[in-house]
Amino acid sequence: GNSDLPISYSLGQNYPNPFNPTTKISYSIPKAGFTTIKVYDILGKEVNTLVNGNINAGYYSIDFSGSGLSSGVYFYKLESGSYSDIKKMMLIK
Repeated sequence: GNSDLPISYSLGQNYPNPFNPTTKISYSIPKAGFTTIKVYDILGKEVNTLVNGNINAGYYSIDFSGSGLSSGVYFYKLESGSYSDIKKMMLIK
């Protein structure tokens, strides 16, 4: 096996948090597959799609800009295979 690949799915807490206007979201995928990361507002309305497609196993980090959004609480959700996780982040302008 390749020890450089993750053994489990994970979705990290964004950093920095609270953020203005950009933050970094890290995640890991242990096997290739269709993956999405979407950002939702406090009402559950989708406001951004950060990842949407087939990706290979590995560790990833993505920058998210909230420059077009208003201050408040947002949620980001990772879905890949049967795995799903959601975390909360705070945008303060």
